[in-house]
Amino acid sequence: MVLEATMICIDNSEWMRNGDYSPNRFQAQADAVNLICGAKTQSNPENTVGVLTMAGKGVRVLVTPTSDLGKILACTHGLEVGGETNLMAGIQVAQLALKHRQNKKQQQRIIVFAGSPVKYDKKALEVVGRKLKKNSVALDIVNFGEDDDGKSEKLEALVAAANNNDSSHIVHVPVGPNALSDVLISTPIFTGDGEGGSGFAAAAAAAAAGGVTGFDFGVDPNLDPELALALRVSMEEERARQEAAAKRAAEEAAMQEKGGEPQSSMQDATMTESTNTSNIEADLKTADLMDDENALLQQALAMSMNDSIPTANVRGTKMSDVNVDDQDLQLALQLSAQDGGTETSSNTDMNMLLGDQAFVSSILAQLPGVDPNDPSVKELLASMQNQSEKRDEDEASTEEGKK
Repeated sequence: MVLEATMICIDNSEWMRNGDYSPNRFQAQADAVNLICGAKTQSNPENTVGVLTMAGKGVRVLVTPTSDLGKILACTHGLEVGGETNLMAGIQVAQLALKHRQNKKQQQRIIVFAGSPVKYDKKALEVVGRKLKKNSVALDIVNFGEDDDGKSEKLEALVAAANNNDSSHIVHVPVGPNALSDVLISTPIFTGDGEGGSGFAAAAAAAAAGGVTGFDFGVDPNLDPELALALRVSMEEERARQEAAAKRAAEEAAMQEKGGEPQSSMQDATMTESTNTSNIEADLKTADLMDDENALLQQALAMSMNDSIPTANVRGTKMSDVNVDDQDLQLALQLSAQDGGTETSSNTDMNMLLGDQAFVSSILAQLPGVDPNDPSVKELLASMQNQSEKRDEDEASTEEGKK
């Protein structure tokens, strides 16, 4: 397998809007570029591919030589079409990019897609071709689209000047029903320098030529064994599922034919019996629950009646014990009774003092800013005296009631 570093020069000029190649020139060119990138990276894991555009504001390198196929394919999306192609500048920039490749053991190759007219003369192109030959850079050209002003002759002269040991090729793709990528599959640009190309290229060429690869599910197990195994396992699982479903359907049909209407009537009778049985069981459970609740209620009432009598006896016993034996508690009761009497006597004394009009007037006269003859003060004293008298009457009536 050849170890190569390849730069692909894309023509994105205004001429690529033409629809003579399906769906248009630019899209047909993009499909061919993706196919070539896949073939190059699959032929050798150490192969690298880079992409640049030759039209627009100037030559622009989209991706430097790399072995990441996803990065290579992603760079072709969203490209702008416009301007004129600068063929010589594109080839020179591609040569400079290959000169700075990481692996110097890789052979150098430039693939140019020329779909617009070539404005340079034959001698200038031959100078560029000889420079490529001097630096051991192979050149492949895909000529499609416009063919005016001797474009084919100029490009053939360029390839002839760069050719070294039949390492450079040119392919003319005329307008026709075949896609651009389909035509390139069978050319040395895609398959390599007479070495049969990679397995990817061989499989793609066989698919394009015969329409069928001859492998199960259209996948070569030598190229992608994991995908081929996954497809085979999936197919076997689907076949087993279909067979099980067919067997189940046949068994159900046979059962229906044998049983017929008697089977359906038996099912109805069974459903009715099960429904009646379930209703009876529910009624029995409800009756059992009610009996249990009544028994629990009676038991609770009996326990409450039994507990009330001992509790009263216990309380009476405790109180008698306290009255007889607990001297400390008796002393405390006597002290509390004396305190009550003291409070009663103090309240009586206070009422007597408030009832003494001369004493209260002398006390108020000694207070600064208080006039005993003020009508409001007299009313207040009279109301207080009335309240004290009423309280005394209430206490006297209460004591008489106790006696």
